[in-house]
Order: sequence, then structure tokens, then C-alpha cells
Amino acid sequence: MTLSSELVVARTREELAVALAGQRAAGLRVALVPTMGALHDGHQALMRAAAENADLVVVSIFVNPLQFGSLDDLERYPRTWEADLEVCRGAGVAVVWAPSVDVMYPPGEPEVTVSAGLLGTVFEGASRPGHFDGVLTVVAKLFGQVRPDVAVFGAKDAQQVALVRQMVGDLELGVRIVSVDTVRANDGLALSSRNDRLTSAGRAVALAVPQALAAGRAAAPSGPDAVRTAMTSALDAEPGLVLDYLTLVDPATFAEVPPGYVGPILVLVAVVVEGTRLIDNTTVTVTDR
Repeated sequence: MTLSSELVVARTREELAVALAGQRAAGLRVALVPTMGALHDGHQALMRAAAENADLVVVSIFVNPLQFGSLDDLERYPRTWEADLEVCRGAGVAVVWAPSVDVMYPPGEPEVTVSAGLLGTVFEGASRPGHFDGVLTVVAKLFGQVRPDVAVFGAKDAQQVALVRQMVGDLELGVRIVSVDTVRANDGLALSSRNDRLTSAGRAVALAVPQALAAGRAAAPSGPDAVRTAMTSALDAEPGLVLDYLTLVDPATFAEVPPGYVGPILVLVAVVVEGTRLIDNTTVTVTDR
């Protein structure tokens, strides 16, 4: 594994090309970790996985306007540039690709975008129309700009990972997708840049989510309905939490599972706490009904 000892920050396509030219000429494998900044321990886990799967790690930091449903949400997204660079240095990242909106989308919002298809319109896509089209469009552009051999994503965003895999397969982009298990804080809450928006009281409310996931796992031997009932009860017991969706799907197809289903189940949940949207998931297995 060969990693640069000095972090290079590229802000233009020309700077990115220069930063990667030597590595490409040497035949080194490149891994990309796409992020929107506000980096935390979960992102560091992605960077470590990237280093294990390639010779050179590139982290993109770009707050993508196409995937936000409102200007307010876009403006509220945390920007922690200097801290982000320190995280990247500590993780042995070689290149940070940090284009401006004008560099990413010249000469403005693109006329041609990537459609996420049917899966992009359900669950998280139903609550955030157009979100996944924006995600896939920027990921496709990042793949074209960096030309990675491997790209690493977090399993917390399970629907996003599934859609990126689908795009890579359907469009034959030739990038291997690696998914890294969700990293959690000591209290069980999945790490997210949005957690910083929560007050201490709000965080206590949000803990109902990992508690509900644990209840669902415990109920799995009794079947899908028992999983749903156990989780709903745990979430309903917290009045400060608004449930957006709780759904049980086949991990391979994202089709909702029927009551008598036997096999692995991906449980997806989205809630709103103090106006902040949080998502999480877990996998359970029903072996016998």
C-alpha cells in the first residue's frame, strides 16, 4: 500500500489531474470516499476501508445542492473545513477533491442528470423527492473526475448504497463498491453529521431509534410482523420523535416483505427529532415460521 505523506488539496479539475497523474502512471489503485464534509469517526472508518482496498485514497468534500429539497436544509448543513482536513491527514488520505459548485456544475445546474428509477421514489425517496437523482448525478460526476477503482460508502445509507450499485451495474461504470458497517456512538446512535443539530434532550429522544432496532432484532424469531410491532412500540413510546417510515424489505431487491417471509430482512427507519431528519437500519433474519 502506498500512501502520500503530505495531503494534497485539489479545487479544480486541472489540480486534480496533476495530483493523480503520478499515481496513475505508476499503476496504483485509487479508492474514492465521497463525502459532504463535517467528517466524523464514521467517515474515518470509510477511509480506513478505502486504504485497505487500494493504494491511494481520495476523499471528495462537496456539499451537493442537487440532493437537498430546500435551500434552508442546504444552508444548515455543517461546514467544518479545517477540521475535515485534519481528519483526512490523520487517516492517511492522499488527495482531497474539494470543488466549488461552479467547478462541479459548469455552467450551472446540469441539463442531463441520472435518474434513480423506481427505487429512488420510495422510502427515503418518497420523503425527499429528487434526492437520489441528485446523489447519483454527483456520484457519477465524481467517478468521471477521479476515475476510481473502488468507491466506499457507509451502510447507514442503505438505500443510497443500493442505488449506487445499481447505477454502476446498469451504466457499466467499472467501479467496485464497498459498503462499510454503520459506526455508532457509545450510546448506540448512528454517527451522522446531522447529530450535531440535536440538543442533549433531542439526542436522548433520538436514542429511541437504536433501541427500536434492538427490539426488532430480538423479535425476529417470531417473524416480520413481530419485528414491526416491537419497533413501532419502542418508537411510539418516545413522544418527542416523529416517525416518517418503518419498513421491512428484502435486502437484495428492496421489495417489502410479506407477513410470512422467511430469510434476511433489512429494516429501514427514518424519524424527525427537533426538526432534524435521522435514518438508520439493521438486518434481521427470520429462519422459520
